[in-house]
Amino acid sequence: MYLIDGNNVMGQRVGWHRDKPAAQRRLLREISGMVIAKGEDAIVVFDGHPLPDVNDGDRIDGVTVFFAHPGLDADHRLVELAKDLAGSRHIVAVTSDKLLTGSFQSLGIAIIRSGRFRKMLKEEP
Repeated sequence: MYLIDGNNVMGQRVGWHRDKPAAQRRLLREISGMVIAKGEDAIVVFDGHPLPDVNDGDRIDGVTVFFAHPGLDADHRLVELAKDLAGSRHIVAVTSDKLLTGSFQSLGIAIIRSGRFRKMLKEEP
């Protein structure tokens, strides 16, 4: 299972900030294509409010989508989810954030940097 820092991966693409909801949807489609092809599951966490048509906790084509809790950032939600999932299944976290990396590694979770993950998404059909 992939546990993905959505904003961190979106930040790997130039211009994502011009239309954040469109960038979120595009990333979800890309991740969905990859996890379906690999037979994997993924959780993506974004900062901000849920999208009008995507609620917190929705599952879309193999990708479960969460958003930051009100008043907190996505990093807090990612660590919360990691703690809940650690030990119950193999998890690979996707982020380039140094603090998150340390938190994940302390839980025994493997890390893929966001740039490398972005390249993995491009490699999928």
